[in-house]
Amino acid sequence: MMLYSNAGRQVAGGLSRLPLLAALVLCTVLAGCATGPNANPKDPLEPFNRSMFEFNDALDHAVLKPVATAYKEVTPDLLRRGVGNFFNNIEDIWSFVNNVLQLKGEGAANSFVRVGVNTFIGLGGLVDVASEMQIERHPEDFGQTLGRWGVGAGPYVVLPFFGPSTLRDTVALPVDKTVGDPVTKIDDIPVRNTLWTLRLVDNRAQLLKAGDLLEEVALDKYTFFRDSHLQRRRNAVFDGNPPEEEPEAEPEQ
Repeated sequence: MMLYSNAGRQVAGGLSRLPLLAALVLCTVLAGCATGPNANPKDPLEPFNRSMFEFNDALDHAVLKPVATAYKEVTPDLLRRGVGNFFNNIEDIWSFVNNVLQLKGEGAANSFVRVGVNTFIGLGGLVDVASEMQIERHPEDFGQTLGRWGVGAGPYVVLPFFGPSTLRDTVALPVDKTVGDPVTKIDDIPVRNTLWTLRLVDNRAQLLKAGDLLEEVALDKYTFFRDSHLQRRRNAVFDGNPPEEEPEAEPEQ
C-alpha cells in the first residue's frame, strides 16, 4: 500500500483545491436565496441545482451518452468487463483506507484481500477473482468516512460535471479525487487522461439501460435523481441501516 506513504502531502494538495469548491458552494447559497417557503428542506438550493442538473443532462445527451453507446456497441463484453474490474480494483484500494479510518475491520480486511488477489492473480485487476472467491466488496469514500464520524450531509448540491452531491461530499471530493485516485499519480499526462476518459465512458455505458428506463417512467427526473441519491448516500453511511429521520415540519401557509 505504498501509494499512501506520502498521504499527508497529498491530502494537503487536495485540500488546497477547497477554495474553488468553497466558491462554488457560495454561488449555490446565493442562488438558493430565491427559494420559496415550500422548498424541500434538504434542497434549499433547488433553483441553482435544477439549472446545474439541466446543464449536466444536456451535456450527457450531447456528448457522454452517444460516446458511451458507441463504446458499448463496438467493445466486446469480455473487454468491457475487464475494464470495469480494473477500475473497481483501483477503487478497492481507497475503500481499504476508508474502512480503516471508519474502524470497519471486516470491510478493511476484505478490501485488502480483494486488491491483493485481483492484482496478483487477476491480471492486474482485469479479472475479478476475489468475487469468484466470494470476497465481498465494501466500497467506501471519504464522504462516507466523514459521515461515519458525525459530519452531517448538509444541503443537497448538484455540481457541474460531477453531478449529485451534498455539502459534506463536496468538501470530501478533493480528497477522493487526489489522494484516493491512483490515476492522478500517473505522470504521463496522455496516459492519465486516457484512463480518466475510459473510466468515465465505461461507467456511463453501464448505466445506459437504467437511464433509458428512467427517461420513460420518471415524471420529474430532477426529483427522482435527488431523492434516490440522498437515500443511497444515507444508506451507504449507515451500512444500510440508517436511523429514522425526524418528520419534516409542515411549511407555513
